[in-house]
Amino acid sequence: MRKWFKPYAALTITILIGGVIIVALALLGAEVYDNVVDSAGLANLDRPALRYAEHLRNPVLDSVVTGFTNVGGGIGMPILASILTAWLTFVGRTWRPIVLIGGAAAFSVTATTIGKTLVGRARPDHADAVPPFETSPSFPSGHTLNTTVVIGLVVYLACLQYQKTLVRVSLIAAGTLFIVAMGLSRVFLGHHWLTDVIVAWLLGLAWLGIVILAHRLFHFIRRRDHDGPAPTFDRPVVRDVVQDGGVTGPGRGSAG
Repeated sequence: MRKWFKPYAALTITILIGGVIIVALALLGAEVYDNVVDSAGLANLDRPALRYAEHLRNPVLDSVVTGFTNVGGGIGMPILASILTAWLTFVGRTWRPIVLIGGAAAFSVTATTIGKTLVGRARPDHADAVPPFETSPSFPSGHTLNTTVVIGLVVYLACLQYQKTLVRVSLIAAGTLFIVAMGLSRVFLGHHWLTDVIVAWLLGLAWLGIVILAHRLFHFIRRRDHDGPAPTFDRPVVRDVVQDGGVTGPGRGSAG
């Protein structure tokens, strides 16, 4: 029972503590970000990026990007996450993907909600955006943050299942492309400012790193408890003695 409890307790506690850290970072980031925007710091990136996105738009591309960005929304991402989590659970024959992805997604949604509530930053004007329009606050980009966490964990867990380098490189490349494209799609459509997306990427990667650390800690403790304590060498070594061609073990008489 102890060998079963300790690894899962370490996993759960690390995720909970890490979740609190990410939420705290969202709180701190909201305050710092608000000051930065007020002083026209990083915000200088936003309008040039939006103008460039408007220059690239056309009806066909707008429809394609809108369809893609919906995958990372409040309906599309839970569906995609559920499908991928079920696949990982089946392939790995373990419930850990449900714990990891479910717990990580819950905290990323919480951080997104807190950031939006505290900052309350307005999205780009509807005149500069592609419909359908969104009305919630702009900072941070929930699509970007949640996609970074969920897809990042899916790639990590999938790489643990497949040992071939080509497969792992392909998974990492595909996941990175998906995450980057999701963030940029929000800017392209005028649904978020570029700095909303950048901060969401950073928060998502930080949270992803904490969850992966928790998982590695789980495996380290589980392997250590399974293998038992390392052997000690403070006891005298009892050697077999060769006498008259025979072998005598410890505590036994001579073979002669």
